[in-house]
Amino acid sequence: MRYRYFTRFAAGALLLLSASAVLVWAQGGAAGSAPAGTTKIGLLNVRGAIITTAEGKQASAQMQSQFAPQQGELDSLQKQIQDLQAQLANGARTLSDEEKARLQRRGQLLVSQSQRKQDDLNESVNVAQAEIFESIGGKMSQVVDKFGRDNNYSLILDVSAQGSPVVFNAMPLDVTEEIVRLYDQAHPLRAGAPAAAPAPAPATPGQPARPAAPAR
Repeated sequence: MRYRYFTRFAAGALLLLSASAVLVWAQGGAAGSAPAGTTKIGLLNVRGAIITTAEGKQASAQMQSQFAPQQGELDSLQKQIQDLQAQLANGARTLSDEEKARLQRRGQLLVSQSQRKQDDLNESVNVAQAEIFESIGGKMSQVVDKFGRDNNYSLILDVSAQGSPVVFNAMPLDVTEEIVRLYDQAHPLRAGAPAAAPAPAPATPGQPARPAAPAR
């Protein structure tokens, strides 16, 4: 239940970097392209790259801190709902019908409050996530473009995109770690910035991505 607001943190990345469903970068006819008759292809986990950068890890920690109070309220409501359910179950034979009805009404009210708070939190998180991915994704696209041109790639494909045609990944083709390294080199964290939490594991699109605990 905890940190449900962090759903789809990774899933939005492919919308920011992909020129199509799976194409991240394609070499045009500019000087420095791959020699005639050759096609150099790279594979990039866009989702994983964004959340693995130092900025992505820092953003994870900051979001957890920013929305921790709201999440605490939701956890408290959930605990109250669970306590009511346990009270009803334990008193199934001893509670009066009037008391059961009262507890059930109280439970329904708590569930409604919890849902409203969850919806409000999700909306706020979606806005925050969009800002994060717009910032990191826009800068990463420049890193990918320079990397592709400097290293004579014809195509760089996003293996994390839904509908990706990649069914086999030869690791020598994977450029994700290099893109993350170049991004962190080009966009180092500011001195005195809060320590970043470890990056959350990439989520399957549509499934929750559970973030790591905030740095202390």
